[in-house]
Amino acid sequence: MAEQEIRLPKTRKLEKPSPLRAGMRTDITGKPIKNVILLSLPDREFNLLRPYLEYVDLPHHRILHEAGDRIEFAHFLNQGLASLVVITSDGRSVEVAVVGKEGMVGTPLAVGLDRGPYRAIMQISGDGLRVNSDVLTETLVSASELRVILSRYVLMQGLQVAQIAACNRLHEIEQRLARWLLMCQDRIDSDLLPVTHEFLAQMLGTGRPSVSLAAGVLQRAGTIENVRGSVKILNRKDLEDAACECYRALQHFHEGMGLR
Repeated sequence: MAEQEIRLPKTRKLEKPSPLRAGMRTDITGKPIKNVILLSLPDREFNLLRPYLEYVDLPHHRILHEAGDRIEFAHFLNQGLASLVVITSDGRSVEVAVVGKEGMVGTPLAVGLDRGPYRAIMQISGDGLRVNSDVLTETLVSASELRVILSRYVLMQGLQVAQIAACNRLHEIEQRLARWLLMCQDRIDSDLLPVTHEFLAQMLGTGRPSVSLAAGVLQRAGTIENVRGSVKILNRKDLEDAACECYRALQHFHEGMGLR
């Protein structure tokens, strides 16, 4: 008697539910939450954190933690932009990563560390929710989805640091400026970016004259408009074309990890 082929029933892949939209969750005071990580959590895990989430205004130049100091709080931004910055012994600085509503400031906490190598500083004012570092560490023990999401974000942030390092070394200032403006707009959802040329020079690790020349090229091309104390994006598609491959690489990794 011929052996019969055993056919196992096909299993249907379960689709992960889409993250909630901004405003569909609130903190304990009723303020709407826009942070992507907090909106992505299952109800049980969000409810573990919710009583400990403290709403905070985050003005321009507010330092969230210093390099080498103990990280007291993890910050989940609702709006605004934070930079992770390396400060050299002679006082110079260069940005190595940016964080907006898609992420969390204080990622060393996600891997069991309470100190980090960078200064975290607000570069565009906003607001968010903070949670005590000890509370977050305790919550991670029983919140498996939060552990997964933060692990992915830590990896994404590491990729961002590496890509920006390569970008600053290998690409022209005009391309780097376009890349930075795009990354900034992705996180604050506005065509008007409140940044000065002096600030951009510090973040890109170059001189102000170089930034002004690059910004002038982009303005003459009709891509941006240099407004006093701000930069306005006029044509995003052209700005993407002007940016180097680093922006597209970061977008690819970001989307592949489901962090948008």
